[in-house]
Amino acid sequence: MKTLWMFPGQGSQRQGMLTKVDPLLKKKVTELTGIELQDTNQGYQDSVQIQLSILILQMDQVAKLKALSWQPNLVAGHSLGVFAAAYAAGVISQEDAIKTVALRAKLMQNAYPHDYGMGVIVGLLRKEVTQIVDDTFDESSPVYVSNQNSQLQVTVSGNIAGIQTVLDRAKAQGAQKAKLLRVPVPSHSPLMRGVAKKLTEALKNVNLEKPNCIYLADYNGHASKNIKNVTYDLGNNLSYPVYWDVMMDIAKEYLTDSSVEFSPGHVMTNLLKAKDPEIKSIALADMAFEDAEFLLNKWAK
Repeated sequence: MKTLWMFPGQGSQRQGMLTKVDPLLKKKVTELTGIELQDTNQGYQDSVQIQLSILILQMDQVAKLKALSWQPNLVAGHSLGVFAAAYAAGVISQEDAIKTVALRAKLMQNAYPHDYGMGVIVGLLRKEVTQIVDDTFDESSPVYVSNQNSQLQVTVSGNIAGIQTVLDRAKAQGAQKAKLLRVPVPSHSPLMRGVAKKLTEALKNVNLEKPNCIYLADYNGHASKNIKNVTYDLGNNLSYPVYWDVMMDIAKEYLTDSSVEFSPGHVMTNLLKAKDPEIKSIALADMAFEDAEFLLNKWAK
């Protein structure tokens, strides 16, 4: 059995998602960053709260699966998810992941405290979305084509007013869906280059180890076990589109036959199943750990 562990980023956070997380891990966040996680709808209006909460939720689930002797053959993180993916692959320690994500979130929030974000368009090709963005581009409200989640699911990042113009045009051109995402910053666009530069500098002081499994990088979609490539992805993926569609194609080339999506949500599982219905999938947000363990044991036979 070859298993892909997938780690989503912001967008599916919800009140109460930290209920089953080890209290000592929540305490560690406060000790390392001075931030007390709220796990409420109000708290999740704040990007720092969102990112740290998703990180420890995923790291807690990684620890629980590894305690049951499960290990990934490949890992893939979407945006923020790269840090939990790196943790699962043995690249970064729990403490360093928490401190680095806290810095990342603060840098992002300070760079664009309001009026910026992301939107998603479903039903149009990337070249069609690119044409809309080019036709409507305004330097006073810039928008860029960002993530490629699937062939017909593309995100855009930038100024909210500009994004809304793009979304309206996409709907007029037949998009199945075009809406704003619950992401309060223009991630994965040139607008984040300054943040990426500062994060890259900070990572020079973090001890990072060679991954113990295949790591699929956001910034180019490629597979790697090279620590240099993983480090570059951790620091710079914010300024590149996430090539998730390419990452999943490469996962198939490694003969992946099963996947586990870490909480919150199940968007990544849905995208993977649409690409390859034969892959056996678990979304931890949708089942108890006992059920996930049962399925993994069953598939391993």
